[in-house]
Amino acid sequence: MGVDLGTQSVRALAVTDDGRVLGRGSAPLTGHREGDRHEQLPADWWQGAADAIRRTLSDLSASAAPARGHARVRGVAVCGTSGTVLLTDARGVPLTPALMYDDGRAGAEARHAQETGAEVWDALGLRIQPSWALAKLLWLTGAGARDSHGGLQGARVCHQPDFITGRLVGRPVPTDSSHALKTGYDLHTRSWPAAVHDRLGLSGLDFPAVVAPGTPLGTVCAEAAAETGLAEGTPVIAGMTDGCAAQLGSGAWEVGRWNTVLGTTLVLKGVTATPLRDPAGVLYNHRSPDGHWLPGGASSVGAGALTHAFPGADLARLDRLAADREPASVVAYPLVSRGERFPFLAADAEPFTLGRPSDEADHYAALLQGVALAERLCLAYVRFLGAPIDGPVTFTGGATRSGYWNQLRADILGRPAALPEQADSALGMAVLAAHAVTGDDAARRMVRIRTILEPRPEAGRRFEGPFIALVDALERRGWLPSDTATYAREHG
Repeated sequence: MGVDLGTQSVRALAVTDDGRVLGRGSAPLTGHREGDRHEQLPADWWQGAADAIRRTLSDLSASAAPARGHARVRGVAVCGTSGTVLLTDARGVPLTPALMYDDGRAGAEARHAQETGAEVWDALGLRIQPSWALAKLLWLTGAGARDSHGGLQGARVCHQPDFITGRLVGRPVPTDSSHALKTGYDLHTRSWPAAVHDRLGLSGLDFPAVVAPGTPLGTVCAEAAAETGLAEGTPVIAGMTDGCAAQLGSGAWEVGRWNTVLGTTLVLKGVTATPLRDPAGVLYNHRSPDGHWLPGGASSVGAGALTHAFPGADLARLDRLAADREPASVVAYPLVSRGERFPFLAADAEPFTLGRPSDEADHYAALLQGVALAERLCLAYVRFLGAPIDGPVTFTGGATRSGYWNQLRADILGRPAALPEQADSALGMAVLAAHAVTGDDAARRMVRIRTILEPRPEAGRRFEGPFIALVDALERRGWLPSDTATYAREHG
């Protein structure tokens, strides 16, 4: 079983060794957004996870023999949003709300962390961003949270999935190296940068032990079994971030293969034999369970711009209207929230539209196209850094429910797009759980590609002008570096 803690929901998936889905369940999540603030309550994550798991097991019980009143699950792994963090006491009880991955209040703290540990981050090819958990920890322990969250000395650092796996096991557990990356964990030495923590005033916090993704953390305790329906004693496996989970679940596991996860925001991740060096520090390298590296980045553009601009709309109807607007009369840069993280870092970046849409369909088409144009820029950037891109790009994430948008993205990228049967980060966690339990290459058996979309050259040519216009606009605003912009115009 895989469990995915998303922004708007928790999703769970029960999958057989050959990739057949036997059960699925979801539960909604809500949070508090106000300006740069985005918080959620960890208790809501647990309630959502318990509900999603129970719903999944209700499907599973119809097709799998029960064991002592519980459906038989051989292992469960959990993924979450990268950079989401909170502080708990020694027992795992929350002391703060969770600052979500796109909470933007830690801008000053990110600059301070970058300057304080510059020699460490430069050696690792990292640049601390406001969205990273390390910056958020400074905010939580500093003036930003002091008024409402005092007494944090000795508090335990907890990433989003750690809270769920700790509740499943019944005690605080180690974190995985994937979620620890944005908290400053050194994947090369496999250690926390204790000297930097000391200079930052964070040495009083309890940073958890770190294990590799796929490591057993313990087993489901009696209390969690009663709340979720999982059998007591079910193995709980250390997971990865949602972007890495989507990579595992996409089938793009060979060197040179890339996957884009398009949900509320856009995450691009690929596979390389060695870490991909990025002088700007906007791309970071996770470690794959098989020893390869997973370089990638998270952009703040995404489908969240659609739900913001067209709340409650019939998106299938708008898709049909957008098909007649290729290209739209305007070019949009559809950021979901203020600030961009990839393929460039610009804390002051804001969404914009070049021109005024003629009507609702034109506006909607421009947003769809704008996300795909930004996705094309992301791929151009990884090529600029020297990364190989071979074979189809795999599409995963909630946005793949739109067949029209899938084809549009393939056209604008000018590359074939592979669509797995299950476009869900929860599948990646099921793959990781199976790998931990069976010890073999579970992904090759469990991931099923539903179709491969070929790009339409004549459609792609229509977007050459809009792509150049977007690159030019980003460069004029001082957000996109000139060398990146030049490469994108010539080779993007």
